[in-house]
Amino acid sequence: MKQSASGTLAVCIIISCALCQQMSSPPMKPKRTVIGASTLFDGKGHVLNDTRIVVEGAKIVALDPKAAPVDYDLRGLTVLPGWIDAHVHISWSFGPDGKNVGGGGTTQAAAYQTASNAWATLMAGFTTVQSVGSAVDAPLREAIARGQLPGPHIITSLEPLTGQGEKTGTPDEIRAFVRKQKEAGADLIKIFASGGMRQAGMTLSQEQLNAACDEASKQGLRTLVHAYREAVPASMLAGCTQVEHGLGATDDDLKLMAQKGTYFDPQAGLLLKNYLENKEKYVGTPYFPKTLEGFAPMEQIIPMTHDVMQRAAKTPGLKVVFGTDAVAGMHGRNAEEFVERVHECGVDPMAAMVSANSLGAEAVGMSDQIGAIAPGLQADIIALEGDPLKDISAVRHVVFVMKDGVVYKNVARDTVGARSGAQH
Repeated sequence: MKQSASGTLAVCIIISCALCQQMSSPPMKPKRTVIGASTLFDGKGHVLNDTRIVVEGAKIVALDPKAAPVDYDLRGLTVLPGWIDAHVHISWSFGPDGKNVGGGGTTQAAAYQTASNAWATLMAGFTTVQSVGSAVDAPLREAIARGQLPGPHIITSLEPLTGQGEKTGTPDEIRAFVRKQKEAGADLIKIFASGGMRQAGMTLSQEQLNAACDEASKQGLRTLVHAYREAVPASMLAGCTQVEHGLGATDDDLKLMAQKGTYFDPQAGLLLKNYLENKEKYVGTPYFPKTLEGFAPMEQIIPMTHDVMQRAAKTPGLKVVFGTDAVAGMHGRNAEEFVERVHECGVDPMAAMVSANSLGAEAVGMSDQIGAIAPGLQADIIALEGDPLKDISAVRHVVFVMKDGVVYKNVARDTVGARSGAQH
């Protein structure tokens, strides 16, 4: 049907008026939520008693003991910032046959499993994870950021830098690789400077490592280095940001890390125990032993990982962060690393909490957004049944999870939120 010029003008005026009205209308006020807490860890090593957290939209706006009305009464629980796991592989899973398929899968089944891994991780109280080593992490990161899938904030390195000596490329080629990852949307650069735990020697030369860390710094990216033995001091000489694993690190290496302000993420043994518990699922898959007997040496390495963690915890000024290296079989069980660190390595329980809160936020370059309960930061808040300072196993009992001001889990007893139907 043909429309007259006057009719078209009338439609334009109506649309224009509607747009003007929308633009002139005041923006909707963010939803206000008040959380009551009798015991609150602020994420920086302090305990606050009998206070209330005021949340507006996705942000914490105040700590006010008199704020009302209370939407979620979490008194009797331990309230703290959502945890940060500085090293996971969120897309690693077991396939339909029960065997390890690692990460990088693009099938529908792999996509569903990865989404399930993200959900399990969030439900365990981890509201931010740094997933290192797979390009398929990027779509998950974006889907969660857009609110299309529930899960933790994802920080990802995309494709890692790997290789053996000169086969990896010249320093210029390595710099080009780093720039390529930056253009692809990487949040940091993952670097393999060593092979497996039992393999001697470095897989990158000092010159190559220098080029990788220097170019990343120029691009405004952090560097996370998989390093054992001699690769540990080499990573620090190269100016890299964070050292992973560190098996074979000497006391002098740990002191040097402390002096340089390098973040250190040694895993206490949960990763190896996971491999041993699931060896039938890992045996014969890429990078793993071809026989069940081949897993036996892992049992001998666990005390070595405990030793590194114990010495790191005793090194003054060393920034020991919380990372699990979570792979298939570990997603949603990340908090077991706390138990391992405290029970087996003598780590102070509050230091363990801070390593996954403010110190973890600092390590991933997000201390102005997450890692503490303070005005201006994201409303990433969890609650535990029990007190982890008295019994670290309380970390297994996460009963409340809020991320960006949205409640994803609320099974706390006798909470106002549970009665009001505020759970998402």
